[in-house]
Amino acid sequence: MAFAGINYLAVVVAAVAAFAFGAAYYMTLSKPWLAAIGMTKEQIAAKRSPAPFIVSIVALLVMAWVLAGTIGHLGPGQVTLRNGVISGLFLWLGFVITTLSVNYAYGQRRPMLTVIDGVHWLGVLVVQGAVIGAMGV
Repeated sequence: MAFAGINYLAVVVAAVAAFAFGAAYYMTLSKPWLAAIGMTKEQIAAKRSPAPFIVSIVALLVMAWVLAGTIGHLGPGQVTLRNGVISGLFLWLGFVITTLSVNYAYGQRRPMLTVIDGVHWLGVLVVQGAVIGAMGV
């Protein structure tokens, strides 16, 4: 299902896989994450809204689409699982963890929150890169 050089099926699968990764990741680390944001389960439950989930899936779709375009620029024969993972790692290092670190430092967030969220986004980009690299762009 490629259109204009992008395999949109790979983009959707990558976004869904990344969402599933994030759900498992944060369920596993819910206690340290809650401590890092300084809230309780009850406080989070009181603010329950579908908006963060909608924002997440839209953001993951955009992220997967941009990653597919980036991986596609590696050239013919270079769209592989390995290069997808490497591309995800480089984009995380160059753009995600740097931005997250600056924003959290100025926001005076706990350093553990930077670690927890940073590793989450690393996993997201590696999962997406692997899916897109394996499925092609």
